[in-house]
Amino acid sequence: MLQVVGIVGRMGIADDAVEVRAHGWRTLAALHGHIESAMERELQAEHQLSVVELTVLDALDRQHGWHMRMAQLARAAALSSSATTRLVTRLEDRGFLARILCDDDRRGIYTELTPAGRAALHAARPTHDRVLAATLDRVSNGRLLLNIVSGGDDDDDLPASP
Repeated sequence: MLQVVGIVGRMGIADDAVEVRAHGWRTLAALHGHIESAMERELQAEHQLSVVELTVLDALDRQHGWHMRMAQLARAAALSSSATTRLVTRLEDRGFLARILCDDDRRGIYTELTPAGRAALHAARPTHDRVLAATLDRVSNGRLLLNIVSGGDDDDDLPASP
């Protein structure tokens, strides 16, 4: 459980609630950025995959043999349709995805995970899980989280514990 620390000044109850929510949002955004940066480094180094590529492979894998429309994939990866198209093209070029025209609507395009894409995902999942666990463990005592929220990068910026 995260605690809000360091709210100062004279504010009314309504102002306090707004500041608590804003601080919570900043904390969540900072923690997400910190985890995503660590994940990006490790996935690139070990598997030549980005976080968003892994997200797309995972979304398709969770379809259990079914495919997804490009619009669904864009929502799953939180990308624009044009960014999704570029990403799918890169993953298709690597043999991880296949595009299939929709039989009912020739304008519709489905995306499907290939065996090579599934193998890449399964190889990268332990790295994802390890980095997520390690990063959350590092911030669990709160000192690193406070440093991240205040603009620091990692525990190298923290003063030694008393």
